[in-house]
Amino acid sequence: MNDAAPAPTPAPAPRKRARVRAPELIGKGGWLNTGGKPYTLADLRGRIVILDFWTFCCINCLHVLDELRELEEKHRDTVVIIGVHSPKFVHEADHDAVVDAVERYQVHHPVLDDPELATWKQYAVRAWPTLVVIDPEGYVVAQHAGEGHAHAIERLVEELESVHEAKGTLRRGDGPYVAPEPVAGALRFPGKALVLPGGTFLVSDTTRHQLVELAADAETVVRRFGSGERGFTAESFSEPQGLALLPDGRVVVADTVNHALRVLDPESGAVETVAGTGRQWWQGSPTSGPALEVDLSSPWDVAWWQGKVWVAMAGVHQLWTWDPAEGTVEVAAGTTNEGLHDGPAAEAWFAQPSGLAAAGDRLWIADSETSALRYVRDTPDGPVVTTAVGTGLFDFGHRDGDAGQALLQHPLGVTALPDGSVAVCDTYNHALRRYDPASGEVSTLATDLREPSAAVLAGEDIVVVESARHRLTRLRLPEDAVRVDAVAHRTQRAATDVAPGTLRLDVVFQAPAGQKLDTRYGPSTRLLVSSTPPELLTAGEGAGTDLFRELALNPELTEGVLHVSAMAASCDDDPDNEYPACHVHQQDWGVPVRVSADGVARLPLVLAGMDDEG
Repeated sequence: MNDAAPAPTPAPAPRKRARVRAPELIGKGGWLNTGGKPYTLADLRGRIVILDFWTFCCINCLHVLDELRELEEKHRDTVVIIGVHSPKFVHEADHDAVVDAVERYQVHHPVLDDPELATWKQYAVRAWPTLVVIDPEGYVVAQHAGEGHAHAIERLVEELESVHEAKGTLRRGDGPYVAPEPVAGALRFPGKALVLPGGTFLVSDTTRHQLVELAADAETVVRRFGSGERGFTAESFSEPQGLALLPDGRVVVADTVNHALRVLDPESGAVETVAGTGRQWWQGSPTSGPALEVDLSSPWDVAWWQGKVWVAMAGVHQLWTWDPAEGTVEVAAGTTNEGLHDGPAAEAWFAQPSGLAAAGDRLWIADSETSALRYVRDTPDGPVVTTAVGTGLFDFGHRDGDAGQALLQHPLGVTALPDGSVAVCDTYNHALRRYDPASGEVSTLATDLREPSAAVLAGEDIVVVESARHRLTRLRLPEDAVRVDAVAHRTQRAATDVAPGTLRLDVVFQAPAGQKLDTRYGPSTRLLVSSTPPELLTAGEGAGTDLFRELALNPELTEGVLHVSAMAASCDDDPDNEYPACHVHQQDWGVPVRVSADGVARLPLVLAGMDDEG
């Protein structure tokens, strides 16, 4: 009998990872948040580098910025996060607009402005957002597309810290971030506005996490609501956006980054939460029920219509409603699939709806990522979604005329006008546009606005929220339209050459260390595939639970876009824990493809991990 103490169980060896040297960081726009100093990967050697490929129009990218805040603070002496700004829209390639966005969304790490997508191409990125982890020796060790990966990256960071501390290759210390000088002013990147019954204006001062009441001159500050610090208390908001007046005189607020609806009493200044839990909605969460028990996802605008508050739920590409009388919320339109698809509300697709305006029997919608103006209208068969202006995710520009060929660029606001037409805050065109349902024509009312995000009527004037000029601007509604030179654009991403015939689609997902796929209640993965035009695929479209698919390409078409949506749920791999922590990873891709005899027969999309076959 051996009475000696048992030998301790050795710690598991770190997972062996593929070693790929990280390409250099290149961006024609230069560096932000570094005090003017440029950086190379050699300058960052010894640190764990996380590249965040983002673009400021993208709600999923904004979600990831929020997910990274805690990790960024906790590992500040070992981790350097570099935002690589990779534009989708033409406006996002404007350096000044990137500077604004970095302040607007309170990005507290260095940002490389890459307007020509040079670094994006070097790292073979296919989707916004994408996170790439580089170890202290300069090798890529992981890639994650979409949201929900912060926990996995946290574990990887801890593993890399341990391994490279032992090897002597970890360098601790202050990072390269240099905070810009704060700027004074009454407003800072305001989002939305409304006219209060007394004739004053209530404005969401988004970047300062406040609501501001301005006098009738739209300039003089009367009162501020909120502490000015990001939070979820009776005294705080987090990047509030939409505002709508309730019949009882109170104001419902889309408290965007808190994923909640709040109600402000302008008389007393009291704020209460009426919907949302403060947590972000994920696939599988309830889509209806008691309002304070259901998660929401980045509510961006609100409007009172048909006895309820309608919510532009930008984070999940849907419209929801909140019923104040019943105290409930529910999905009203949209499937969570991102795109432009009309029809019955339950089957419609949206892409980051960001502006709402009620006008009689129609609820108008600024559907920002499809650069579209759309509306919901009740019919005897139920509510139906219709597109008035816009064609889809990849076409945008500034073109007036017949609505069927007119173009917008990422509109964020819509306002019903007295004559039955609607004004559109055509945000990335810096313009105020008008759509007349009677004639079917689109015109331009005003230009030289700086990122207009909302507008309200005040007598014979229209007051526009010029978000990037930090002010409200009063315009007299013109009788004649402004003439502009027409311009059209498509999203500038290189198409992937694919071979004719059958294309193997592989969504790569590797569960984080210490986790496994959650199969307790059935399949833990989901894959949805469609295409533009729909005729591009003769087989392989639709939903399934495997993360791979054989796609049959139409031999009569030579190009198009594959729309891929993937989800995977993983849980802590601990058989002794009855309630393991679980996490959802999800991403949508729009992949332009071109059929070519020299093309690839396999299309890998990395959700999490590394493509070992690449």
